[in-house]
Amino acid sequence: MGTVSLRGIEKSYGTTRVIHGVDLQVNDGEFLVFVGPSGCGKSTILRMIAGLEDITEGVLAIDGQPVNDVPPAHRGTAMVFQNYALYPHMTVAQNMGFALKLAGTPKKEAAQIVGKAAEILRISHLLERKPKALSGGERQRVAIGRAIVRKPVVFLFDEPLSNLDAALRVQMRLELSHLHRELGTTMIYVTHDQVEAMTMGDRIAVFNAGRVEQIGAPLHLYERPANQFVAGFLGSPRMNFLPCEVVGAQANRLNVKVANRLSLTLNAARPTARATTLGVRPEHLDITTMEDGVPARVELLEHLGDVTIGHFRMPDTELLLAAKVDVQHSAALQPGMRVGLMPRAAHCILFDADGRACHGSSPSPSGSGLG
Repeated sequence: MGTVSLRGIEKSYGTTRVIHGVDLQVNDGEFLVFVGPSGCGKSTILRMIAGLEDITEGVLAIDGQPVNDVPPAHRGTAMVFQNYALYPHMTVAQNMGFALKLAGTPKKEAAQIVGKAAEILRISHLLERKPKALSGGERQRVAIGRAIVRKPVVFLFDEPLSNLDAALRVQMRLELSHLHRELGTTMIYVTHDQVEAMTMGDRIAVFNAGRVEQIGAPLHLYERPANQFVAGFLGSPRMNFLPCEVVGAQANRLNVKVANRLSLTLNAARPTARATTLGVRPEHLDITTMEDGVPARVELLEHLGDVTIGHFRMPDTELLLAAKVDVQHSAALQPGMRVGLMPRAAHCILFDADGRACHGSSPSPSGSGLG
């Protein structure tokens, strides 16, 4: 078993509270990702689970047993750090087996455990090398191997891929996901990279200012964010936010006017006249004529090969909108050109004045036109 339960967890440094009553349940065998901007508290929570930070208030339980006062070595957790933290004078085998040596494990048994972990990570040929002779990806594998040999009930990863180049990060994401499937052990992974969160986690917990804004499956959070913060944090490029005004309502549908020009009919679970913002992702923003959409000027085109990211400025504002344009249609666009932008109503999300999402019961195509 490897369940982790956080109930009312708080953390303060003197009079400054940095974690505000976090409640969280991590299931046995789950790969849960903590994601959020720098300074949001995700690494602090991870260190509290590991026992490296004291808990000011609340109860932390592993497999149902409170561990607030249990030393880190006795919690059944193993942590992989961003900077690898390898001993430079030891070989790979010695680094991986150091915890076993401290525990008094017989040399033969320890060698077998280290050898098995090295096979899983495909670093058996590196066991006699020292860290200075390894690449960044190989050092990270050694750090993971050192955690594996301890046979923890919970793996803790604190931004382990941050020091790797882009191509190696993609490779290591795949390998960590494969490792989770092979071991079946509970893993909690901290990152500020929303791409890592979306591609690796069974569930994602989005942190902001010491609180969990929303937790759920990656696609659920992407498609049905609870609020404007989650909507803007997940997705690359980020979601577009346009000012809007509710001009009519019937049942669970709202008529809104966008940028004082375009009228859209949206599904909304709780119709409210306080709705002030329309959210639309770049893949749901179409290019049309100025007469048929929100007028905008082409500012920049980023050609990525399979798709072009267009950046558009609305007139008389500093608001920039991003749209994903297929290569065929992007060839007709040039910086300075004036176009219209048409949100796909079925995929838009309405946010009220407090930033809360007003989700419809189910997305369906809606009519749209000029108001």
